[in-house]
Amino acid sequence: MNVVVTGAGGFVGRELVNLLAGAGHAVTGIDHAKGGIPQVARVVTGDLGDRAVRAEALGRGCDALIHLATVPGGAAEGDPAASRRINVEAMYDLLLEAAALNGGLRVVFASSIAVFGDPLPPLVDDATPLSPKMIYGGHKAMMEDVIAMFSNRGTIDGVSVRLPGILARPKGPSGMKSAFMSDMFHALKAGETFTCPVSAHGRIWAQSVRQCAHNFMHALDLDASLLPPTRAVTLPALRIAMGDLAAEIASQCGVAADLVSYMPDAALEAAFAAQPPLATPAAEHAGFAHDGDLATLVSSALATI
Repeated sequence: MNVVVTGAGGFVGRELVNLLAGAGHAVTGIDHAKGGIPQVARVVTGDLGDRAVRAEALGRGCDALIHLATVPGGAAEGDPAASRRINVEAMYDLLLEAAALNGGLRVVFASSIAVFGDPLPPLVDDATPLSPKMIYGGHKAMMEDVIAMFSNRGTIDGVSVRLPGILARPKGPSGMKSAFMSDMFHALKAGETFTCPVSAHGRIWAQSVRQCAHNFMHALDLDASLLPPTRAVTLPALRIAMGDLAAEIASQCGVAADLVSYMPDAALEAAFAAQPPLATPAAEHAGFAHDGDLATLVSSALATI
C-alpha cells in the first residue's frame, strides 16, 4: 500500500513511518522542515499550503493518507491565520486532491481532545458535545466535520482520532502548551530539577507515542462500520495524576521524585490538568487501545527519548 503521511518529521510521524515501512508499506513522508523523516520513506519537504508540494507528495500514488501535520495549540493561538491556512484550508485541499486520484481512499486524521474545550464536564464520554475554546481545538473540530461530510459523500473513507497527551515529545520548543508533560521526562532522565506548571494532583489523559502510532496503524484498515456516524473517536487514554507520573518516571530513571516541584499556573491547570474520568467505548469497540498501565506507558515513553 502507498501511504502518504503528513507531519512525518514530527515525533508521532517518525514512529509511525518506521512502523509502516516495517509492515511493508511504501511511505511518502511530507514535512515543512528538512530532516526528521526516517529515510525508509520517500521524503517531500515543503509547506503543506503549497499546492505544488502537495502534488509532489501525491505524485507516486496514494492508497491511504494519514494527516498528522498541524500548527499546534500555542502556535495556533499566537497566529490564528497560520492555523486557518494549514489546519483548515491546506487540509481541505489535500483531501480533495487525494480523492481526485483515488476516490474513497482511507484517510486518518489526527484530531485532538482540544475539541472538548474547558472547563470539562464531570465525565467525558462519547456523548460529550464539542465546545472548543482554543483556535487549535476549533479548527480540529471543523475538520472532523469535513472528514464526516466527505465520508458521507463517498469522497473519502475517513477516520478522525482525538489524541490525548502523547508522551514524550523530543526536548525543545514544540509550540504545544502541553509540552510540560514531556519536559518532565527529559529533566528526570537527565537527573535535573523540574518545576511543573500544574499541581501534583492535576490529572491528564495520556498515551505513549508508540501506542499512538499503533493506533494509527490500526485505523488504516479498520472496518468503518465499527465507527460512529461522526467517524470520530476519542482514543483510549490513561488518566494520571502528575505527581504519580513524576514518581514513576523518577523510579524508572533511578532518581529522587523530589527533583520535581510544583508551581501551578491556573490557566494551564484548567486547560491540561483538570481532566475528569474518560470513557471511550466507541474507540474500544473499533479496536483502539491505551497503554494498559502507568508503568508500561512510562517505560515506553522513556525508550523513545
